[in-house]
Amino acid sequence: MIKTLPISNMKDAFSVAGKNVVVTGGNRGIGLGISTAFAQSGANVAVLCRDAESGERVAAGFAEAAYGGKYACFACDISDIESVKAAAAKVFEFFGNVDVLINNAGVATTKAFLSEEGLSEWHRVINTNLHGIANVVHEIAPKMRDAGRGGSIVNISSVGGKRVSNSKDHQNSPYNVSKAGINIFTQYLAIELGDDGIRVNCIAPGPTHSDLDKDLPASALEMVEKDLPTHRFGEPIEIGALCVFLASPAACQMTGVVIEHDGGCICVK
Repeated sequence: MIKTLPISNMKDAFSVAGKNVVVTGGNRGIGLGISTAFAQSGANVAVLCRDAESGERVAAGFAEAAYGGKYACFACDISDIESVKAAAAKVFEFFGNVDVLINNAGVATTKAFLSEEGLSEWHRVINTNLHGIANVVHEIAPKMRDAGRGGSIVNISSVGGKRVSNSKDHQNSPYNVSKAGINIFTQYLAIELGDDGIRVNCIAPGPTHSDLDKDLPASALEMVEKDLPTHRFGEPIEIGALCVFLASPAACQMTGVVIEHDGGCICVK
C-alpha cells in the first residue's frame, strides 16, 4: 500500500516540473490548453491524438519555446484498443514511466437520438468518450501501478454529465451519457487505484472555447452572455491550470472528486 504524502510547506507545492505527462487529444482545443499548461510548468509531455501531424507541431512548438522538458506526439485513436496499445508502448519507450495521465480526448454530435439512422452517432460518441478512456486507462494505469511511484489521473468530463438543460436546442444525448459515465468511472478508479498511490479526479468544464464551439446553438451563446455568473466562456489554458493543480503535491489529498470548472453554469437553471 502506498500512502500519498502530505505537503509540509509551500515550497514546490504546486510544482509538476519533471513529471511525465500523457494528454489524449492534446493537440487542439481544451487538450492543447492542458498540454500547454503542463509544458509551461516544466513537465515532460506526450500528446496522443489521431492527427499526428498536428500533434507533432505542438510538440515542436513546446521544444522551440524551451520550457525545459521533452515532448513527443504519438498517433492514437482512443476508440480503437489496438491503436491505444501501440501508442502506450511508444509512450513507455519514450518516458520509461508515466506520472500523470490526462484523459481529455472526446467528441460530440448534433443529431437527435430518436431520428438517427442506425445509432451510428450514439456508438461513435460513446466509443470515444467512455470506452476510449477505459482503453487508455487499461493500458497505462497498470504500468503506473507496477512502477510503485504513485501518480495522478485526471479525466475530463463536462457539466453535461450532471445536467441536460437546453437539450431540445442542443441534441447531444450520447455526449451527456458518456460524460455522466466518466464521472462514475472516476470514482470507481479512485478506489481501485488508491492502494497504489494513484489519485483519480475529474474536471467537468462548462462553456469553454474549443473545437465544439461551432456546434453550439444560439440559445447556448445567449445563456453564457446573459445568465452565466462570469458572463464569458472559459479558456482551455484555465482547464490546464486546474489539471496542473490536481497533478501537483498540493492536491495530494484529493481523489474521487468531480470538479465543475464552469463559470457557475451548474448554478443556472
